[in-house]
Amino acid sequence: MTLSRRAPRLGLALGSGSARGWAHIGVLQALTQEGVRPDLVCGSSIGALVGAAYAAGELDRFADWVQGLGMRDVFGFMDFNLTGGMLKGEKLIAFWRRNFADFNIESSPMPFGAVATDLHSGAEVWLRQGSIADAVRASIALPGLFTPVAREDGRLLVDGGIVNPVPTSLARAMGADIVIGVDLNSDILHRHMQPLAVVQMPAPDAEAVPESEPEPVPPKSVGWMQRFTSWRADGPAVAVPQRVPSVLDVVMTSLAIMQMRITRSRMAGDPPEVVVAPALASLGLLDFHRASEAIEEGRRAARASLPQLQRFMG
Repeated sequence: MTLSRRAPRLGLALGSGSARGWAHIGVLQALTQEGVRPDLVCGSSIGALVGAAYAAGELDRFADWVQGLGMRDVFGFMDFNLTGGMLKGEKLIAFWRRNFADFNIESSPMPFGAVATDLHSGAEVWLRQGSIADAVRASIALPGLFTPVAREDGRLLVDGGIVNPVPTSLARAMGADIVIGVDLNSDILHRHMQPLAVVQMPAPDAEAVPESEPEPVPPKSVGWMQRFTSWRADGPAVAVPQRVPSVLDVVMTSLAIMQMRITRSRMAGDPPEVVVAPALASLGLLDFHRASEAIEEGRRAARASLPQLQRFMG
């Protein structure tokens, strides 16, 4: 028996990263411009949302909508909730069903899969059947922000990025020989690694004694994650007042750090053949209104990865 040579199947694994996920659109646009078309796509969290639009053939329309989002539009999708999470997520998914895609994953024009997390067991759940809108809603259920999704089988599902931020393993299980993994978490800590702030102190003057000591005014440019102290070559260290972060800031930053650590671990054990890593440290997790910046950086990162991809594709 002779073995016939076949073309390798190319899979795309779109990672988690909240608003930074709009960079996936730029990655897909750049690949399309270069004539690279994956055979299958899967995603975790925001990667599942963009991946579903791509699999449905709706990427261009979806990109136009995303780039038109303003802060008021983003706020309009927020349906506040008192239990399970800040938002119910129903407005967003209802909009998705009306304007983009809601069909069974089995009939998707391109093979598609999404990753979610079982809240009770911590197990990784691969969503390969049923409504594509329901799969996306489960995959984006970021703990503390969106309420979990209750499935008919009794499972309570939350964000897939908790267990598999860049789902290379799912892409391989779907039949990919070569996987392009898009990692949105590679440089998130750079957002908080700012240089030490320098506060200039007036030289002491023994003869000049002010009538009253004014209240210190915190420098406006100092963020809550900047260092507490600064140093003068000719004087003592000066404490810089710190803004106390909100609960949402703490939760979002903690989740981002967690996903970055898990991403490194998972990719070390099962690395994709090609890694696309947009530099998105300047974007916050909820900066959904800054889509144009993210998309452009996605294009740049994808173009930079093309030589690596050509090595595998021949």
